Amino acid sequence: MGPIQFDSNIPTTNTIKEKTTEIVDILNPLKTDTAPERPSPYDWIKNKQIEVYSDKVIIDLKNAEWATFTNTNSMDPVLDENSNALQIIPQSVDDIHVGDIVSYIHPTAGRIIHRVVYKGKDEKGIYFVMKGDNNPTSDPDKVRFSQIKTITVAIIY
Repeated sequence: MGPIQFDSNIPTTNTIKEKTTEIVDILNPLKTDTAPERPSPYDWIKNKQIEVYSDKVIIDLKNAEWATFTNTNSMDPVLDENSNALQIIPQSVDDIHVGDIVSYIHPTAGRIIHRVVYKGKDEKGIYFVMKGDNNPTSDPDKVRFSQIKTITVAIIY
């Protein structure tokens, strides 16, 4: 008996693996296992400010405010009507970072809480572009520092 001869019509293990990868790529065109890196919120609360005990947690954070949210779906799944958060009032434009979740006053829509996706400068000064995490596009208007009321520094579920 001589060496085994394979029929070219019978798939080998490598051929099966290649075809499986091809099928997965077709079924999963977004390649969800390779999500793009996005800016995270600024680290406002350092480890040394948090003390965890068996019966309580202490967060040493000056000028914090407690916040609850309404069900608008724009920040799902990060914030929803059952979420709670700690927020602080920014003192200067330098306090606002890309990735931060802030609340701001829109001239017609009222108070909105969205993420900062861009920080720019034009003839009027520094401005921010906001976007709800669950919204397909960013908010249409430039947001100025005077409109920003709070920065979310902790979300508690």
